[in-house]
Amino acid sequence: MWAIVVAGGSGHRFGGPKQFLQLAGRPVAAWAVSAARTAADGVVLVVPDPSGDAHRPVDDAESQAPVDGGAEGGADNGPRGWGADCVVTGGPSRADSVRAGLAAVPDDATIIVVHDAARPLASPALFAAVVGAVRDGDAEGAIPVLAVSDTLKRTSGDLVGSTVDRDGLVTVQTPQAFAAATLRAAHRSGGQTTDDAGLLEQLGAPVRTVPGEPWNLKLTRPEDLDIAEALRGTVTW
Repeated sequence: MWAIVVAGGSGHRFGGPKQFLQLAGRPVAAWAVSAARTAADGVVLVVPDPSGDAHRPVDDAESQAPVDGGAEGGADNGPRGWGADCVVTGGPSRADSVRAGLAAVPDDATIIVVHDAARPLASPALFAAVVGAVRDGDAEGAIPVLAVSDTLKRTSGDLVGSTVDRDGLVTVQTPQAFAAATLRAAHRSGGQTTDDAGLLEQLGAPVRTVPGEPWNLKLTRPEDLDIAEALRGTVTW
């Protein structure tokens, strides 16, 4: 089983590549790689193209960003220190970055997990849960979800149009696990979706859900890093 940790985004809403900022003394992406390593035989880390806007620093983010697969580093400085077996350059979209990671995964891998580096608090138990759901079940993929608890409204500008029935609605997290052959087939379409399960849906392949983790937040805005710092002290893994 191999894992792809996607750290190739530009972080426009955050203001820059948050995946290389410090969280509890380690780069954000290092936490994601570490958790993936507990379930995987190998980990591919996908990083931004250094020639593109995605490499613009946020504070000292540029100094933390891995440059290439041969870079050596200290305990937490660079991909080898983080436990990644391979580092590849991502593409202009998330789906393109996952495809770059897929190209580096050995052909004999039977299950592939895809995880966003911007979710540094996902636990090893969550990785084990999605992998187990694919390995032991009849689904081609497994994703962690949380039930929607807030009231949902559909709006037009600043006006409320209608209330959305939240029955059966969930929010979706990573890591997401897939049968390797099915994930590769789904990506051969060249489609663009916000997660890999969406590509399997287009194939009609069954995707199972497992309970997500409330603390497994995605770093999207600067204040999310402060929340993650506070949560890191309460997460025991």
